[in-house]
Amino acid sequence: MAQADPAKPDARGTTAPDLDLGLGKDAKSKSNKFTSPADRTVRKAAAAPSAKTGAAAAQADASANPDLAVGLTAYGVTAHGAEVDTTITSADTALKVTVDWGDGKSDVFDAFGSDSRTTAHTYAEVGSYTVKVTVADAANAVSAVNEVVFVTAGADFTPYAPTRLLDTRNGTGAPTGMVQPYSSTRVKVGGNGGIPAGVTAVVLNITVTNTSTEGHITAFPEGTERPTTSNVNYKARQSVPNLVIVKVGKNGYVEIANRGGAPVDLIADVTGYFSKTASSGYTPVTPSRFVDTREGLGTAKGQLGGRKTFSTQISGLRGVPQGISAVALNVTVANPKEAGHLSVFPGGGATPTASNLNFTPGQTIANSVIVPVSADGKISVFNGAWAGTDVIVDVVGYYSADSKGAFLPLSPERLVDTRDPQDPVYGKLFGQSYIYMPMSFDDPSITGFVLNTTVTNPEGDGYLTVTPDPNSIDDYINETAGWPTPPNSSNLNWKKGDTVPNLVQASTGSNGIIDLWNRGWDDVDLIVDLFGLYQQD
Repeated sequence: MAQADPAKPDARGTTAPDLDLGLGKDAKSKSNKFTSPADRTVRKAAAAPSAKTGAAAAQADASANPDLAVGLTAYGVTAHGAEVDTTITSADTALKVTVDWGDGKSDVFDAFGSDSRTTAHTYAEVGSYTVKVTVADAANAVSAVNEVVFVTAGADFTPYAPTRLLDTRNGTGAPTGMVQPYSSTRVKVGGNGGIPAGVTAVVLNITVTNTSTEGHITAFPEGTERPTTSNVNYKARQSVPNLVIVKVGKNGYVEIANRGGAPVDLIADVTGYFSKTASSGYTPVTPSRFVDTREGLGTAKGQLGGRKTFSTQISGLRGVPQGISAVALNVTVANPKEAGHLSVFPGGGATPTASNLNFTPGQTIANSVIVPVSADGKISVFNGAWAGTDVIVDVVGYYSADSKGAFLPLSPERLVDTRDPQDPVYGKLFGQSYIYMPMSFDDPSITGFVLNTTVTNPEGDGYLTVTPDPNSIDDYINETAGWPTPPNSSNLNWKKGDTVPNLVQASTGSNGIIDLWNRGWDDVDLIVDLFGLYQQD
């Protein structure tokens, strides 16, 4: 992305969010922890001493250090990272401590008598590991061993062929009947179909339909407190889809709440899940346009006909490598001739009953999509209407076995609300202007964030673009930042007066700052909620 003129006075920036990751000095109070107390220590007699050890050591009595023990507490401090606290109880004697991380690697340090140490390690792959600590007292020919099972905080992605898990209109996944005002339904994820039990998060395309008033939908793990953030916003007589990446409750369910004043129908389609089993990591990219039927990019020029399908190549193009398992997209419908829906699925596969976005005649609407690719790296797009529509596809990232970004879900947090007088960027976002968000400028291991962006109260038509900022945080502090050039891609589109949400998988780029561009000419209000991040370490 190019830099040009100095940043204009109306370029506004947020404060850095409280990510509440379990990182840094507060890690041990925030992250998952695994404990094996000292009373689980196993004492072992040392092997017979060699001739070099000497007579004194050969005659040493193991009971001379009767309290030798070690307690362990392991913490997940990053997506792949662990810290282990070792608390050693011992007589005053020289000790050698070995931390075996369970992945073929170990750390060794010396101690003397009772001691407490913290040792850090980063695993190459997410998963479950047995960490074993051995404290050897050579002088007394005895050792103490303890171990703890540690599970990484981050999770990898497994793509899943688009499948409908919930439809309240016909009783799929829940009793038939609309979800009442300020109540909720739930959808079974873990252990449902081919989705294994124990998954940590799921990718769902949630659609609200048959609406008679305005409101919003919130998805959250069953058994937890409902957050104040939103995933789908709707008005009367709208059918609104939005992709969500949401944690799964301990019993395998996700709860979906209707926060409107009238009943609605809810539909949820799954396209993948996250688990602690090594699978596919995520690599974000600067948004790049792969398909535009208006120009003949990626497919034949001209609208996709009613009940027609096209396939397009993803892997091997524009920086996306071969061998990927799934792709993260932003798909936009423009100029549809009648109402309908789009379904995006692996190239050449069977057309699913699941949909990715719904549209009405003349509507321009976008939705995020995460979809598996075929063995040859293609996706297919089906137009469920009986008349033509234009289709635009922007790639924002991909999943592959070689990608290192593991997903770390966060407690939902509102980062921006331009309607709130207490917000650092209070006041409407001007046309052709942007808000910069310093997200991870001090942690380059974080490569992307999962956000939900909502535009409301727009004074005219327009579209939102979310992109990495080419400036550094020092450039903004020193007022030397250049005015960035946004790419020719979009994350959500709106008409005057609309309220439109869309999930965004935002790349942090090289500086850890994300820009939110109002690419229309009229002012809008913007709301941004944070749901998770991708981290390499």
